[in-house]
Amino acid sequence: MAAFGTAAGRPLQGRGGSPGFRFTLYAALSIVVMFLDQRHGWLERARYVLQASAYPIQLAVSSPSAAWRWIHESFEAREALQAENRRLQALQRDLELRSMRFEALARENGVLRGLRDALPPVAERWLAAEIVNVQLSSLRQRVLINRGATNGVFKGQAVLDDKGLVGQTTHIGPWSAEVILITDPEHAVPVQIERTGLHTIAVGTGDTTFLALPYLPPNADIKSGDLLVTSGLGGVFPAGYPVARVTEVHRDAVQPLAQVRAAPLASIDTDRELALVWFRADHPAAPIADATGDLRAGNATLQPQAAPPHPPLASAKGPGARPTTPPASSRTRSEAAAPATPAAEEGSPAEEGPPSEARAPAAEPEMPAAPAPTAEPEVPAAPTPTPPGAPPPEEQ
Repeated sequence: MAAFGTAAGRPLQGRGGSPGFRFTLYAALSIVVMFLDQRHGWLERARYVLQASAYPIQLAVSSPSAAWRWIHESFEAREALQAENRRLQALQRDLELRSMRFEALARENGVLRGLRDALPPVAERWLAAEIVNVQLSSLRQRVLINRGATNGVFKGQAVLDDKGLVGQTTHIGPWSAEVILITDPEHAVPVQIERTGLHTIAVGTGDTTFLALPYLPPNADIKSGDLLVTSGLGGVFPAGYPVARVTEVHRDAVQPLAQVRAAPLASIDTDRELALVWFRADHPAAPIADATGDLRAGNATLQPQAAPPHPPLASAKGPGARPTTPPASSRTRSEAAAPATPAAEEGSPAEEGPPSEARAPAAEPEMPAAPAPTAEPEVPAAPTPTPPGAPPPEEQ
């Protein structure tokens, strides 16, 4: 037992080489491998194979960190893209709102320019007003504007747009005014036909698409397409501003009046801005105030003037003209045969005296007495020329 225990506890000396031998062997092997790699590149192939076999291991080892980094970058990019998208959407909304405001301002500017350019020459001042309320029904055609007495607006003031007549103010407040439209059933406009100058009245019908002209006889000179303009009567609207255009004319032998319709030129349904106009009183087209009695003002400088003298009647010449003096055939034979007196031949002052009875018919050449058919004397034949010194025919 002792022998076995002593033999088992001792190291085996003959099973491996000494450390020096192993070092020498490995050193020599390394030198040979480096020499072969330097000369022939054998280790490059071995390195390629080992790298290919080790890549899956490297990928498996680095995959968690790469996956985490990719997920983190993906979420950051998503959040950045979402924030930028929200910013761009807000910017787009602001640009759209700004564009809409610019378009509205440009449209309003165009309307105001149209109102200014459409003002009649009789206008002295004008004020733009915006419609804030609309009442369009078959019984009431009114609008409310944002201009009132503080802006100088007065009752019965003309309201226009860039195309035609709109109406007039009725009720005035401090900051607003009510406008009755020309299509209101209670409104009437004195108009005239531009083509013929015929005066009539256009009455509202409660419909914004047409006016009625109920006071025209069937034989009135009016036809479809005629332009109706204000006549200047009534003291509200100036003369010559367009109102409507005739669309229908019906004449019935049974009806005592013609049925005429006209379409308003003003855009009553779509207007947003209107023009309040002040007129020059000294202009020829200014509205004529409606007065039932004596006028309160006038022009005292206008006085009667002398009538111009009438030109004298020119004597008619020509083969068919009536002579201003009685013809020789209407004279008596004694006057035709009486010889001239010496005073008449020598131009004596007898000519300056009062006209003789023989010259009386020549004093009124305008109205010669028409001779009766039975009293017309015979026309004597032309006398034959006689030698000088021969006696007259009566003496023979």
